[in-house]
Amino acid sequence: MSTATHPIVPLLYTPEEAATALRYGRSTVYELMAAGALKYVKRGRSRRIKRSDLEAYVDSLEAQSN
Repeated sequence: MSTATHPIVPLLYTPEEAATALRYGRSTVYELMAAGALKYVKRGRSRRIKRSDLEAYVDSLEAQSN
């Protein structure tokens, strides 16, 4: 009998991970963060993007295209 393990879905993404998820370049994500189009949290020198903020950004793209 094997036990199935569920993958852990991250709550916070690095800008590099967010870029991969969005299929954008890393510098594009940093530009979006600087422009305020993509929210992030800052802890010390590191920046992290909440999964919910990534989803909100993608939802805003749908609203703009319609």
